[in-house]
Amino acid sequence: MKFVIKNKGSGILREKEKSRMKTFVNIFLGFFIFESVGAVPITDTVTYDSEFYDVSLGELPHPFVSAENDQSDQVETEIGTAIPSIIQESYSSAPLTEEPEEEASTPKLIDGSSAQGSGVLVPQTQDALPTCLPTCLLCTCLGTTVYCDDRELDAVPPLPKNTMYFYSRYNRIRKINKNDFANLNNLKRIDLTANLISEIHEDAFRRLPQLLELVLRDNRIRQLPELPSTLTLIDISNNRLGRKGIRNEAFKDLHELQHLYITDNNLDHVPLPLPESLQALHLQNNNIQEMHEDTFCKMRDFSYVRRALEDIRLDGNPINLSKTPYAYMCLPRLPVGNLI
Repeated sequence: MKFVIKNKGSGILREKEKSRMKTFVNIFLGFFIFESVGAVPITDTVTYDSEFYDVSLGELPHPFVSAENDQSDQVETEIGTAIPSIIQESYSSAPLTEEPEEEASTPKLIDGSSAQGSGVLVPQTQDALPTCLPTCLLCTCLGTTVYCDDRELDAVPPLPKNTMYFYSRYNRIRKINKNDFANLNNLKRIDLTANLISEIHEDAFRRLPQLLELVLRDNRIRQLPELPSTLTLIDISNNRLGRKGIRNEAFKDLHELQHLYITDNNLDHVPLPLPESLQALHLQNNNIQEMHEDTFCKMRDFSYVRRALEDIRLDGNPINLSKTPYAYMCLPRLPVGNLI
């Protein structure tokens, strides 16, 4: 009997110990959970209680109402569609359409019109050399020099008024109009090499007060227009002037002219008279067949010497220079050409 009673007392002790352990564990877990809940940040919430039920949804203090909507007198919002203002700006009532890439990259001229279809091109990247703004959006400018080389232009582009040197080589320009260079009073050089020019207005260059160099080689020009007296260089080689393309005394009043190049034009004569200032005359590969004794010299003045004219090229012409020896007596050097 004593043994059984002893075992009962020990069982009771074990049960009390288990109960104490459970109580301790529950206290510990409760304290841990309380600390975790206290660590969560408290956020302000918008409570929509019964006092808002009679108010329209647009007037509710919704956190996503944009400043743009606040400025309007009446806000129309559908339930479940309120979104942040940043996202709202990216949407509009009109359907979104993706613009073609070509229209996005098409440059606009000063008047807002497109340069497309006008025969002019604009540099495709912003990494290229800077363009002249606002008057010249078509070509590259460095100071007072405008470069329009190899742009597939079919007309002279608008130029800044301070342009001094203009290069538009290797394009498709067919005609030079009267006002293409109007009011460009500082223009000193025009180079239109290798275009398709066949027509030039009579006054296209005549009113340029400071023009010094005019280069029109490698075109289809049949008639040389009026020229300003300020020119020092004219290069109209490889064109189609022929017999009537240069009017009589075309170079007489060009008292500053030093270099005259008219090669490959099917000329049949030397254009006279030539100004005293001339230093180089290139007439090779034409159809000149004869030379007058007073072409370069003054036959009645044997003391006359033409010192400036040192470079005369007549090679490639069907002419025998030895037949007119007195025609070169006043020159410092004999012309280059056939002597037999």
